[in-house]
Amino acid sequence: MHEYSIVQSLLDSCEENAIANNASKVHQVVVKIGVMSGVEPELLRTAFDTFKEKTMCEDAEFIINMQNVLIKCKTCHKESILEKLEYCCPACKSIELDIIDGEDMYLMQLELD
Repeated sequence: MHEYSIVQSLLDSCEENAIANNASKVHQVVVKIGVMSGVEPELLRTAFDTFKEKTMCEDAEFIINMQNVLIKCKTCHKESILEKLEYCCPACKSIELDIIDGEDMYLMQLELD
């Protein structure tokens, strides 16, 4: 379960940001997880709830926003959201694609006190 190591890094980042902003507590943590990131949202939530104790995030609300896969076709140049994990352009069916979003996980927002 690599979600545990991801959460540890996330908690460290939250605390670093809180300290840099002279905050003593994190009230809300918002992350964006791409559907192709390999991160399982419910395992991440469980890991966050488990490891946040005795940190600045102890009482923080954890919000997960899922990001669909956004592609740009190299053939027809159209940007599309892939509704299914079928690696082809919905417009022209080309498989020559660039993935623009949906492969990563990002810390998007912190609410600090």
